[in-house]
Amino acid sequence: MAQTVSNSDLFEWLLRLGDNALILGHRCSEWCGHAPALEEDIALANMALDLIGQTQLWLGLAGEVEGKGRTADNLAYLRDAHEFRNVLLVERPNGDFAFTLMRQFLFDAFHIELLESLKSSSDKRVAEIAEKAAKEVAYHYERSADLIIRLGDGTQESHNRTQAALNSLWSYTGEMFQDDAVDEAMAEAGIAPLPSALKARWEAKVYPVLAEATLKVPDSKYAHKGGKRGVHTEHLGYILADLQFLQRAYPGCTW
Repeated sequence: MAQTVSNSDLFEWLLRLGDNALILGHRCSEWCGHAPALEEDIALANMALDLIGQTQLWLGLAGEVEGKGRTADNLAYLRDAHEFRNVLLVERPNGDFAFTLMRQFLFDAFHIELLESLKSSSDKRVAEIAEKAAKEVAYHYERSADLIIRLGDGTQESHNRTQAALNSLWSYTGEMFQDDAVDEAMAEAGIAPLPSALKARWEAKVYPVLAEATLKVPDSKYAHKGGKRGVHTEHLGYILADLQFLQRAYPGCTW
C-alpha cells in the first residue's frame, strides 16, 4: 500500500522537476538569434517556451504544496543558487551547437521516460502535468536524437565535435539516476519511480542513437553529483544573474 508523503519531501521533489525545466529552458533560450540556421533558431526558442511552460506548472504546484504563499515566479526569481535542485547536466554552458544538442539529447531521453512514468502517478496533479509535458518532450527527444545522428554520422568535423561533446557530458548523466531519501519517499507513495529504475530505459533510448551516429560511449563510470541537493557549479550563478536580474533590481515589478 502506498505511503503518505510529507509536504516537505513533495515540495523538494517538485523543485527538482521545475528547476531542471527552468535551467535547461534558459539555456535553450540563449540560442535565440544565434543558432546556425533559422529553423534551428526557431526550434530552440520553441523548446525553451515548452520547458518554461512546464516550469510554471511544476513550480506553481511546489508553491501550493509548500503553503507559504510563494508563486512559481517567486521560486524562479527569488531563490539563490544553493536553493536550486536541478541536475548539473542542464546547467552546463551551451558551447558549440553539437554540445548543446548532446546535452539536450542526454536529458531528453531521461525526461521523456520520467514523464511517461509520472502519467500514472498516485498524485492526480502530478499525473495531469506529466500528461501535458510528455507530449512536448516526446518531440524534443525525437528532434535531438535525429540531429545527433546527422551530426555524428556527418562530416569529420561534425563527428569530432559531437564526440567531444559526448565525452565531456557523459560523466554528468549519472546524477539523473541517483536515488536519495526524497526519491525513496516519492516511490513509496506511488508518486514517482525511483530514478535508478529509469536507467535501463534511458540506455535503451540513448545507446542505439549513439551507435547510429557512429559515436563511442565513454568508458568512464564517474558521475558528477550535487545539483539535486543544492551544490552547483559556478555556471548556475551566471545563469541566475541573467535570469533574475529584473526581479532583483525592481522587486515586485510586473508587466
